[in-house]
Amino acid sequence: MRQFFSILMLAVAGAASVTGTVQAADKASTVQVSIFNYKFDAETVTVPVGTTVTWTNKDEIPHTVASSDQGFPASPGLDTGDTYSYTFTKPGTYSYYCTLHPFMKGKVVVTPAIPAGD
Repeated sequence: MRQFFSILMLAVAGAASVTGTVQAADKASTVQVSIFNYKFDAETVTVPVGTTVTWTNKDEIPHTVASSDQGFPASPGLDTGDTYSYTFTKPGTYSYYCTLHPFMKGKVVVTPAIPAGD
C-alpha cells in the first residue's frame, strides 16, 4: 500500500510540474510555492479558503511576493532560504509578482470552503 501511495504522489507531482499548476487537497492546508530560477513554482495554485500558502526563496538572489491588487500584504525582501506565508480567508483570484523582478508572476485561486462531511 505504501508503494501505491508513493507512486500516486510521484504522478501528482509530475502532473503539476508539467502544467505549472497545483491544486491543494479539498480541505484547508498549507501549500508550498518555491521561488527558483526567477520563477514561482508552481505559477498557479488552487486552494480552498483557509489554506496557507508559503513561498520559499530557493534562488541565490532576493525576491519578494506582492499582490498585484493589494489582495494580501506584501512580503519583505526574501533572501535565500527565507519564507513568507499568508492564509487566504476569502475566495477569489489573487495575482502576485516579485517587486524586484516584475516579470516574475504567479496566481493563487482560492475556492469556497467545502462543507464539513463532504
